[in-house]
Amino acid sequence: MSLEVADAVMLTEVASFSSGSFLENIAVRRDGSILVTVLFARELWCIPSFREASMQKPARVHAFELGAMSVVETEPDIFHVTTTSIGRGNLHRLDMRGWSPGKSMDAELVVDFRDCGWLNGSCLIAPKVLLIADSFTSSIWRVDLAADGRSGKARRWLQHESMAHEPKGPMPDQPGVNGVQFASKTGHLYYTSTAKQLFMRVAVDSRTHDPAGEPELVTRRMMWDDFCIDEAGGFAYAITHRQNTLERIALTPGENFGKTRCVVGEPFTEMLLGPTSAAWGRAPGDYGRVAYVASDGGIKAPMPDGVVRRAKVWRVEF
Repeated sequence: MSLEVADAVMLTEVASFSSGSFLENIAVRRDGSILVTVLFARELWCIPSFREASMQKPARVHAFELGAMSVVETEPDIFHVTTTSIGRGNLHRLDMRGWSPGKSMDAELVVDFRDCGWLNGSCLIAPKVLLIADSFTSSIWRVDLAADGRSGKARRWLQHESMAHEPKGPMPDQPGVNGVQFASKTGHLYYTSTAKQLFMRVAVDSRTHDPAGEPELVTRRMMWDDFCIDEAGGFAYAITHRQNTLERIALTPGENFGKTRCVVGEPFTEMLLGPTSAAWGRAPGDYGRVAYVASDGGIKAPMPDGVVRRAKVWRVEF
């Protein structure tokens, strides 16, 4: 199913999961297949590459001990997956070279976090250097991977009040710092803070890969979740999981810096119900033009009838 939902924006359904599947994070492989973490089921799934007018059948890759959160490609077809529960988290390495649906997949434990809050989004900021958001301790972790990626050393990279969650607020389950993405051309880490409704950035030292200065505000007033960055165009495309929109945020310094425009979701469309994360396609010409978006079918923000729909992955063409 495809539908033009805004001027020059087309949504096409790629894959569907059962009602109650909390699709948390998404990554697109070099061959165009899509990895999706399913939080409550504690699983990683793979969707075959997109084919026009054809729904794709997902295949389970691996089941974890803890809730499945972020997935990042750290080397060609090698992924590091973050899993978590309250007060504990794991970082796993999955070598998907040569993997095909139906094959078993081992996940190597890289780091066992025993003093975290709730691990969330992650990204690479340099080869072998991962950052992981911790939604309940107002902080971001840094993991320096060993040369083979099979072990790593973790430490807190940055802790800041903009990253705090609000357990006594009207929606106490809302995460603080949530999505993180690195813009290599400008040397900034961008992050969202859902509870505080902030989209922030902080400069990164190119030599040490540590923060270089204080975080600064990009924009506010939306419950931002995960996002992807178009560095060539100077925009971020950010998900509002509980407000059912996909927003474009200007990142180029100047009078338009931080200005936001809704590209999907105003007016509301049930097609984008409970969006959680976005990632650029990997085919030639996809970057900045074709993204894949995961959704949970309304688990956190259900429809007025209270019925949670099927979770889906969508192809978004701008």
